[in-house]
Amino acid sequence: MLFSSFILLSTFGLTACNSDDNKTQVSKPPVLPDTGFVIVGHRGASALRPEHTLASYQKAIDDGADFIEPDLVPTKDGYLIARHESEISGTTNVSSLTQFADRKKTKKIDGLDYTGWFTEDFTLNELNQNVKARERIPQYRPTNTTYNDQSSIPTLEQIIELADAHYKKTGKIVGLYIETKHPTFFQKQNLAMEDRLLSALAKYKYTREIAPVYLQSFETTNLKYFHEQLARKKSLKHAKIIQLLDSPNAIPGDLQDQATPANYASLATPQGLKDVASYADGIGPSKTYIFSNNEFKQTNFVKDAHAAGLKVHPYTLRPENGFLPDYLKCNQIATERCDSGALKEFENFYKAGVDGVFTDDPALARKALNQFQK
Repeated sequence: MLFSSFILLSTFGLTACNSDDNKTQVSKPPVLPDTGFVIVGHRGASALRPEHTLASYQKAIDDGADFIEPDLVPTKDGYLIARHESEISGTTNVSSLTQFADRKKTKKIDGLDYTGWFTEDFTLNELNQNVKARERIPQYRPTNTTYNDQSSIPTLEQIIELADAHYKKTGKIVGLYIETKHPTFFQKQNLAMEDRLLSALAKYKYTREIAPVYLQSFETTNLKYFHEQLARKKSLKHAKIIQLLDSPNAIPGDLQDQATPANYASLATPQGLKDVASYADGIGPSKTYIFSNNEFKQTNFVKDAHAAGLKVHPYTLRPENGFLPDYLKCNQIATERCDSGALKEFENFYKAGVDGVFTDDPALARKALNQFQK
C-alpha cells in the first residue's frame, strides 16, 4: 500500500496545506542515481562480505552504492544466477559436497582451460541443496571467511526483489549494473542469456520503469544485440549499454573465432571508442587504462572516451594494500586495509574526470566523494 501511494504521489503530485504560509507543495518523482557521478558496488560490498550474495548487495546498498553489480551465469535449466564465473569451486563449498563429486570437469572457455564444478551442469534446485557461498579471495580478505557457508547463490529475480524492497521501504532507487559472463560460450551450450535477461527485467516494474539498468559485457556481439533489442522493443525505460575492457592484449570471446580478431587495445583507441559509441553508452575499462599501477600519470583515455560521447566507469577500486598501486600502499602486508591510500586513489580518479567507479567498498568511495565535492 505504501508503494502504491508513493507512485501515485510521484505521478500526479500532492497538494498540501502548509500551516505557516499556506503554499502549495508538489511532491517530486524519485531522482535516478545516474544523474551525476555513480558509485557501483562491485559484486556488492565485496570487501566486507563474500561477493555475489544478497548480504553483499544489501551491504552495498546500506553503504551508499548507486548501483549493485551482479555477474550472471546460467544453470542447466536456464536460470540466471550471480557468480563471478560459472566455475564455482572457488566461490562455494561445492567441492566438499560428496553428492556432487562426479560433477567435476575440465572445460575450455574463451580459449582457457578451467577445472572444477560449473553452474551449467546443475539445475537451480540442485544448487539450492546445500551449495553455499564462500569468500573468493581469502588470502586478501580472511575476515570475510567468517561469513562462509551462510548464503545461497542468489538468482537474478532475488536481486531485483532485494533492490525493489529497499525502494519500497525508503523511496531510494538503486540501479542494477549487470554483466553477462562469457555469452558466446553459453550460446554454444544452448544457454544463451540475452533474451532470458531482458525478459526477467521486463517482468518487474522496478527494472522495467523505475530503476536504471546497465547491461555490460567484455564481449561486443551480445551488447550490439542488447542495443538492437532495446531500441526496437523499448521494454526497459532506463536501460544503458556498457562495453567492458579487459587487458589491452586480450581478445573478446566473441571475436576470438574471427579471422582478424580485434584486441581490447584496438577498442580503446580514439577510433575504437567512436565505434563502441555506435552501440554503447559507456565504457568500463580496467583502471590501468587511466593510471599506471606504478606511477601517478594519467593517460588520454578519459578525454578520448568523452570525445566519443561515452561515460567512463573504471574498475576496480579496492581498499587492501594488495590491490593498491605501489605509490599508495600503506605497507607491504597485502591483507591489511589501507584506507588513506584507497581514499587517495578515489580522489585521483575523481580528479581524472571519470563518471563513476566500480568499488568493493562503496562506503569508502562515498566518503572520498563527499570530501572531494566539499
